[in-house]
Amino acid sequence: MPTPDFIRELRATAGHQLLFLPGASAVVLDEENRVLLGRRADNGRWALPSGIPDPGEQPAETVVREVYEETAVRCVPERIVLVHTAEPVTYPNKDVCQFVDICFRCRAVGGEARVNDEESLEVGWFALDALPELDEYALIRIKRALEDGPTWFDPSVPE
Repeated sequence: MPTPDFIRELRATAGHQLLFLPGASAVVLDEENRVLLGRRADNGRWALPSGIPDPGEQPAETVVREVYEETAVRCVPERIVLVHTAEPVTYPNKDVCQFVDICFRCRAVGGEARVNDEESLEVGWFALDALPELDEYALIRIKRALEDGPTWFDPSVPE
């Protein structure tokens, strides 16, 4: 995923130190209850569409924009699936980031799934019983998106 300009500007003064950043991801379902996935160009793995909000952008706007930019599919956010702070990630250039992911369940409303930018190698719809290999966190988000429960968050709060 290309680094947004505002992050590059922050890195000019922050160096490689930890940046705590918002992120937004989407479990997009079509009328057949298939899940939209993209195979990432940076690591070759299948993943849910996601990205970093632009300054001033609402997370729901972020998922709509990112889904379209990555897959050419138009979607409407229906609800927040979960809010989760991930473990810090150290990139090959030594930059360190920690993301707070806000994951939305979205409904596809138009467009044709295809590679729409340089971030994806492949894009496609997958039946729930025929998903490609995904990391555990992607599977958790898909599972939570299919449930009708409340928004999930880590209930452990230190005393």
